[in-house]
Amino acid sequence: MKSLKYYAFVALLFAVFIFIMNSGDLFKKPLGSGDDFMLYMNQVEENISVNEWQTASINYEKLHRAWKKIVPRIQYSVEKDEINAIDVNLARLESCITSQDKTLALLELNEAREHWHDLNR
Repeated sequence: MKSLKYYAFVALLFAVFIFIMNSGDLFKKPLGSGDDFMLYMNQVEENISVNEWQTASINYEKLHRAWKKIVPRIQYSVEKDEINAIDVNLARLESCITSQDKTLALLELNEAREHWHDLNR
């Protein structure tokens, strides 16, 4: 009976680890209004497209805060390189918004979107 409990515990532990390692798609979805990464990304893209740089800057801050809320949830289930790539894209995007460079800002947004879609693949 003791060995049955031991094997059941080990099997449960493995199941929990497998769930955590494969849950990136589940955990990257928004849990509230403050961490909807794709919503803020689309808002920033719309702002940049019509040259609303002040609003783009405000929405960029919301995008960045949303990303910082998502990272702790997905860090064990996605590759670190993808997280770092999105971090770099967001840093570059901030510079593009500050310098009001529409072409480069849209480029960084699209690259960040591709990395977002590649999380947990």
